[in-house]
Amino acid sequence: MKITLDNGETLAYEVRQGGTCNLVLLHGNMAASDQWDLLMEHLDPRYTVYAVDLRGYGKSTYNNPIQSIKDFSKDLKLFTDELGLKSFHLMGWSNGGGVAMQFAADYPDRVEKLILLASMSTRGYPIYDPDGERVQTKEQIVLDTGLNMMLEAQRKKNKQFFKTAMDQILYSRNQPEENRYEKYLENAMEQRNILDVADAANRFNISRVSNGVVDGNGEIGRIKAPTLVLWGKEDLITSEQMTHEILNDMKDHGIEVTLSILPAGHSMFIDDLEGVLREVDQFLSSGNE
Repeated sequence: MKITLDNGETLAYEVRQGGTCNLVLLHGNMAASDQWDLLMEHLDPRYTVYAVDLRGYGKSTYNNPIQSIKDFSKDLKLFTDELGLKSFHLMGWSNGGGVAMQFAADYPDRVEKLILLASMSTRGYPIYDPDGERVQTKEQIVLDTGLNMMLEAQRKKNKQFFKTAMDQILYSRNQPEENRYEKYLENAMEQRNILDVADAANRFNISRVSNGVVDGNGEIGRIKAPTLVLWGKEDLITSEQMTHEILNDMKDHGIEVTLSILPAGHSMFIDDLEGVLREVDQFLSSGNE
């Protein structure tokens, strides 16, 4: 399914019909809504679940380049308006966690509960130069060797490059079933905003402290939603430090936040689906008895 927004972008999305409890899912980088397939198939039927391809990912358009994570937040506002979702639970994975936090800060009355799965920090996702220094500009990011290797692999439709990379850092513990993996690889090769998103994530900072690139804007203080942070102790992409930055920044602003650590890597659906389902269901069900 697709929805054309007032800003000229068209977002593709999937729906798993269920009950009156609405849950919106935001994927991470090098991904799309397909990566939520296992979760959508197994979540309790009382949830109606929406998984969207963000701008520049999957089957969604990329007519206007994003300048910041806030652009994704604005898209999500228009998207949920079109669906008639006035309030809902929101779950973001990896970079999608940053989008989820931004949305919860921009539109606090829309988010009932917030779930951050292996999420980037409240202070962004850092990019470092060969000397270990955090890059300061998009011009520096354009020179990044790893990002340019991905862009070249996309141009050459080199699926094996992406599979090797994913095997090493994303699916280092377990691999998806072959038919699912094929879809995930296609998603990585379809992404059209790699450099723009890397720059936006590097500059993202809703805390009240500097992240080494920009000063925090303090927008985290507008988040009202109780928050569950899920992190895998074998995650090779999102660090423990980033996870604790989320916890500390939220606690400093009086946000009700809970941490759950699972025996998993960055792709928790593959490594510990049962654990993710349990933690998500318990969190969303709490207070509703």
